[in-house]
Amino acid sequence: MRASSLAAALFAFLALVGSTSASDPDLLQDVCVADLNSTVKVNGFPCKAQFNATDFFSNLLVKPGNTSNAQGSIVTAANVLRFPGLNTLGVSISRIDYAPGGQNPPHTHPRATEIVFVLYGELDVGFITTANVLVAKTIKPGEVFVFPRGLVHFQRNNGNVPAAVVAAFNSQLPGTQTIANTLFGATPPVPDNVLATAFQVGIQEVQFVKSKFAPK
Repeated sequence: MRASSLAAALFAFLALVGSTSASDPDLLQDVCVADLNSTVKVNGFPCKAQFNATDFFSNLLVKPGNTSNAQGSIVTAANVLRFPGLNTLGVSISRIDYAPGGQNPPHTHPRATEIVFVLYGELDVGFITTANVLVAKTIKPGEVFVFPRGLVHFQRNNGNVPAAVVAAFNSQLPGTQTIANTLFGATPPVPDNVLATAFQVGIQEVQFVKSKFAPK
């Protein structure tokens, strides 16, 4: 095989591998509505014996969420835990609402890439690569922005009016790790000296920040 043909075949193979490993596993039947009450533990959820149209419908995203909290934002998630028909389909969706000045703080989704579509308002968004490069932009109604799987990212409403986006994921249950909550609100707690060294601050500063994220 000529070198150019070999390179093309290798590229095609890598593209195929990437496309098959970047989201949830393929389904093996038409539908598998999640049985959230099953005691069987699998990578996902077992299938219900009976299903109907209601399992494939959700009105979770119809109304704006309550943004009266410390971050000034709220994520309304329609993932498999609240939308059982998504089981094995490799997709989920959320609505994120932001008060003026509100933000969805730095976080990651370990199991999914995220793409957001702006419903209204304007947002400053960005993600950070593993080389510590910030990729950021301001997005407006009708525009979209994508956050690669596993990378730390954020959205912030710097405007004077509310904003909202619809976020789509290539996983039925993307998972979310908010950086501050993960480090300062874990149970059991991350040792103070670990965080003090990581952030180059004193133990007292770490304990003060931890007090803000103490489990309710």
